[in-house]
Amino acid sequence: MGDGAPPESRVDPGFWAGRRVFVTGHTGFKGSWLSLWLRHMGAEVAGCALAPPSDPNLFSLADVADGIIDHRADVRDLDTLSAAMRDHAPEVVFHLAAQALVRPSYDDPVETFSTNVMGTVNVLEAARSIGSLRAVVVITSDKCYENREHDRGYAETDAMGGHDPYSSSKGCAELVTASFRNSFFSTNGNAANIATARAGNIIGGGDWGTDRLIPDLMRAFAAGEEALIRYPDAIRPWQHVLDPTAGYLTLAQRLCESGPEFGEGWNFGPPPESERPVRHLVETMSTLWGDGAGWTLDSAETPHEAGYLKLNVTKSRARLGWRARLDLAGALEQTVAWYKGLADGGSARALTLQQIENYASDAPDAEG
Repeated sequence: MGDGAPPESRVDPGFWAGRRVFVTGHTGFKGSWLSLWLRHMGAEVAGCALAPPSDPNLFSLADVADGIIDHRADVRDLDTLSAAMRDHAPEVVFHLAAQALVRPSYDDPVETFSTNVMGTVNVLEAARSIGSLRAVVVITSDKCYENREHDRGYAETDAMGGHDPYSSSKGCAELVTASFRNSFFSTNGNAANIATARAGNIIGGGDWGTDRLIPDLMRAFAAGEEALIRYPDAIRPWQHVLDPTAGYLTLAQRLCESGPEFGEGWNFGPPPESERPVRHLVETMSTLWGDGAGWTLDSAETPHEAGYLKLNVTKSRARLGWRARLDLAGALEQTVAWYKGLADGGSARALTLQQIENYASDAPDAEG
């Protein structure tokens, strides 16, 4: 690389083989990819979440429940969550359960704050009594930062904030995690180490979430309709789901092996050339899909969303050896290939595991 960074770190299957892992939000898009990857490496996985958030959904189509312990509960239910975690006695916890969308947070801010803030409180409260636990990774969002619309990437030392209820709730989840780390996990001989992970706009096959760009595009293209786009000039840090997931796995391993020096906040964003306007992504995916796919501007009144947001990943590169290994072109190609493969009769589980295997073995280095 020529920048003084350590050699690229790769996810270590040997570390995860046989390791007991607890995942909240395992029925969601990111949780399904993470759970499948963990099982593929031989981890013993238990999940706790509500039912999948959409129909169709990756969790059901890819049979993610096959081979894992599948608890259905709300993370706001502390007693049920605690019992499930205690029964599994995990060494690692990944917390992904959340109300994960900006626009619904305007419709129901109470649910958003209660799920994202008190849900995080409950996960950490349940975790602090687990004697086997060595690492907790709380996944928040790039939107946890106070967005000043400047043109530099947000670093881990920047202030938490959030204009809309969703973004604010993620900033709050960061503060909750820091409080629990300082108050409970660095005292009284507790061996677990806690970190937070902030990623950008994650794309990939199997996302059918409501009010999300890629699912909206795929639904419109498959139906032969023009996609409605709200913010074509908004710049986002686009990244394939496998890149930040590899970051989460690498971070958890460092927490287990090296202790509290990694118990901090971490950014996992794409290379600068992947920070492109919505318009670029939509036009590229229209071309990749073919068959006359197109889009039009949504003229309906919409609530505020950040216009410019990107992440500084210098710390993750320098201390974790993490790299974004898929550039935007590769991320879009894999995403469209996944949906087209499914439309052609392919197995969602096989398509997902094949992309995981390809990524883990010989994925290109996005940064050369």
